Amino acid sequence: MTLIKSISGIRGTIGGKSGEGLTPIDIVKFTTGYAQWIKSRGEGRTVVIGRDARPSGQLVSGIVTSTLISMGLDVIDLGLSTTPTVEMAVTMEKAAGGIIITASHNPIQWNALKMLNEKGEFVSEADGKQILEFAENESTEFSEIKKIGQYSTDDSYIKKHIQAILKLPLVNKKLIEQRNFSIAIDCVNSTGGIALPMLLEALGVKNVTQYYCEPNGQFPHNPEPLPENLTYISREISKGKFDLGIVVDPDVDRLCFVCEDGSMFGEEYTLVAVADYVLKNKPGNTVSNLSSTRALKDVTEKAKGNYFASAVGEVNVVTAMKEHNAVIGGEGNGGIIYPELHYGRDALVGIALFLTHLAKFGKSISMLRMQYPPYHISKNKIELTPDIDVDCVIEEIRKKYNKQPINNIDGVKIEFDKEWVHLRKSNTEPIIRIYSESETQATADHLANKIITDIKELLSRHACLLR
Repeated sequence: MTLIKSISGIRGTIGGKSGEGLTPIDIVKFTTGYAQWIKSRGEGRTVVIGRDARPSGQLVSGIVTSTLISMGLDVIDLGLSTTPTVEMAVTMEKAAGGIIITASHNPIQWNALKMLNEKGEFVSEADGKQILEFAENESTEFSEIKKIGQYSTDDSYIKKHIQAILKLPLVNKKLIEQRNFSIAIDCVNSTGGIALPMLLEALGVKNVTQYYCEPNGQFPHNPEPLPENLTYISREISKGKFDLGIVVDPDVDRLCFVCEDGSMFGEEYTLVAVADYVLKNKPGNTVSNLSSTRALKDVTEKAKGNYFASAVGEVNVVTAMKEHNAVIGGEGNGGIIYPELHYGRDALVGIALFLTHLAKFGKSISMLRMQYPPYHISKNKIELTPDIDVDCVIEEIRKKYNKQPINNIDGVKIEFDKEWVHLRKSNTEPIIRIYSESETQATADHLANKIITDIKELLSRHACLLR
């Protein structure tokens, strides 16, 4: 069993002993911490909640709801929903915050509480630490009967979310409708199976073939939208009946596309393509995290904008987007953040913008993909023993390559002309993640392996053992 407590929330596997898995006791404990944080801020007493379709969702939702009400907070329950929909509902309701019950792309045995502030955005590092401190407070006081909160439900917010998307100036329903796309979708039997058909119908797409769209939480394959997990939809599309495929993760904040020949458009290029379209119509700055493809930088600079990199994590991307007034941003895992709608990763707005872009392009999706720089990313990790000082390892690598351009806001990212390698430590395990990018996969792999060899050589000298 696993329980991970972090500044962004709590996640873990269902069951087991308290403190070792995501048990009812742990859910109450951290929901109580969140409730105390909400009350301490004086921003109101309403919290919006929603969940993905995984089987434990209703169980966790019931405990979260009862705990919030017992702390004197009112709950608006969206039921089966998406992460971006809950985020938007927080602001539409002028609520004090929100909790999304989803473990995102994690397997079926996992669930989590993702915590939002009054802006419908993930809580900051400082706020997350305060929530964890409140959670450890054993002198929590619950409300008397006359002061407990109220409970209500509202299943209209996915529709409201879609209506807001259709009102965006850069979403062109008429053009999408005229292209008469034939689209296959894979929603991994979660809430995308509710939201995507509604969105595509609203955009005028009449030919939609649904795979795994029953929101029962029985994931038919690993729910992370990576090529190795999407073999079925890829095979079906390769038969030649579709213009493209659309795949989302269980809570609909990650998005990837499949080309008409069954090949992957590339999750890194979801953001690149949408940013290209946005920048052509609204020039400005862009942001992605340090581990995302440099193709976004190329596209941005071609449009006379400035590209900025943030530390990994949605809250860090959003902070940088606000700081640099970015018109579009996100993460290379297929996460689109379009501030004209809201500051959160949103597959639904990504689909609407991408389909408009593809409709205007007038050619196939594979030909659109060929318009962008051909970069390849190699994703690796090296596991270390607990007696090794991970920070020391990263610092020694930084020193070794100190003549190269370096960004150290999140681990170390080393630039080599149009190639790069990024090292960052895991927050929960003695692991260093090593991502590299180059114009060929072989070169990207070689660059990552070179850094891995450097680390192993460093460790052979026992230079970074904890004293």
